[in-house]
Amino acid sequence: MRAVDIIIKKRDKEELAGEEIKFFIDGFTRGEISDYQVSAWAMAILLNGMTPRETTDLTMAIAHSGEILDLSGIVKIALDKHSSGGVGDKTSLVVLPIVAACGLPVGKMSGRGLGFSGGTLDKLESIPGYRVDLSTDEFKQQLKREGIVLTGQSFDLAPADGKLYALRDVTGTVQSIPLIASSIMSKKIASGAQAIVLDVKVGLGAFMETLEDARNLADLMKDIGRLAGREVVTLISDMNQPLGSAVGNSLEVIEAINTLHNSGPADFHEHCIHISALMLVLGHIATNEKAGRKLAETALGSGEAYRKFQILVKAQGGDVNFVDNPENFPKAKFFQIIQSDRSGYLSLVHARMIGEAAVMLGAGRSKKGDPVDHAVGLLIHHKVGDKVEKGEPLYTIHANDLSKQIQIHKFLNSAFGWSDTPVPALPHYYN
Repeated sequence: MRAVDIIIKKRDKEELAGEEIKFFIDGFTRGEISDYQVSAWAMAILLNGMTPRETTDLTMAIAHSGEILDLSGIVKIALDKHSSGGVGDKTSLVVLPIVAACGLPVGKMSGRGLGFSGGTLDKLESIPGYRVDLSTDEFKQQLKREGIVLTGQSFDLAPADGKLYALRDVTGTVQSIPLIASSIMSKKIASGAQAIVLDVKVGLGAFMETLEDARNLADLMKDIGRLAGREVVTLISDMNQPLGSAVGNSLEVIEAINTLHNSGPADFHEHCIHISALMLVLGHIATNEKAGRKLAETALGSGEAYRKFQILVKAQGGDVNFVDNPENFPKAKFFQIIQSDRSGYLSLVHARMIGEAAVMLGAGRSKKGDPVDHAVGLLIHHKVGDKVEKGEPLYTIHANDLSKQIQIHKFLNSAFGWSDTPVPALPHYYN
């Protein structure tokens, strides 16, 4: 069996056998199949797709490329959540503390930014000292001791996914539905999750731009979960405009902290409560979503969720002083408020363009291995449907390079659309 033959077979739209997929993933994990061959294979998958059976085989091959974590001796039910990626999506930073504060232990392994989509690990590393490289043993110990963990993949859990994840970001293959589904579900299976809430984003700032693609991804991941013996709940949420206001690493952490103090943006607050409620139902803490929402709101309002976030940061070596005093986060050198040059109703706040602008500022990566500037980013002050007066703040640029600040201002001129008549607000979720 040769890697090139497997690439050619997928290039020619043929269905791969389970043993071919396993051979390819195992060889890649061991370093016997090169990055450029895997890049070609990933592009063939993007262009030609995979059957549900192929995708399930790929998921299991990636999951079994390392250790399969067993959390049954630590928690009654191992719960997890995942977003398919978006702009301004810092949901895990709020949802995990809420759920843990309600008495349901939760451990999550997250990833770094992909393309215009920010990564949870990059955000967390805005907090000085915060460790995102816990070992499997450390993951288990912290989950048992503190009831909350938020870290990156340890090398011994789905190592093939970590390598493939980095390649996808720089080879134009992020949007492949089989690769997204197998990446998400392999991590969940490898990390021992028994019940999973999957938040599938759809719209201009999502990898799934159409409802059809989003539903296909949601259905595929539910099928994989069922075949793997996991309970999976999916929702499809809007990502035509950024979630919340902040786009950029430390800016998003600060917004998450504000939300944990019950003072975050309304759309982001709602999203966190909804995801938390679904997790609490899956974890048998709440009998239904309404009861779950009440528990989540109570955890926020009482300050228990914030205290869980403090515990999380401290447990993973982070400086809690930054959490308690967000003004201590490093600030960008240049700060510019862009005012609206007209009055009217916003009909477009283009999430993808805003995400790309954040990457251009340095908040994300243009190529594999690029450093991330945690201080830079954008604050978006209005939502679709808002009435905006001429001279009102429209967005704020946080930059460490004056030329980039000027470039971003020009780039974002077309990211906002206008109407002289009222425009309905975008929905939070889709059926």
